[in-house]
Amino acid sequence: MTPIPKCSAPAERALAAAYIDTLEQLATYSRTEIAEMHGIGPSVLRLLEIALAEQGLRFTDSEMNS
Repeated sequence: MTPIPKCSAPAERALAAAYIDTLEQLATYSRTEIAEMHGIGPSVLRLLEIALAEQGLRFTDSEMNS
């Protein structure tokens, strides 16, 4: 299991509140679901997308060819 990369404290709290602490867990959510969480802004969302991609993962609603 791959831990979530360091990000802002509000984002870390939002993810922890949803019991998301690994990239594998994060990949079971859509980009939209994560973006709607209080504390998750555009820069954190992009950081998470990059971290997922580095592990060969993606959000459930990501384009297959992105």
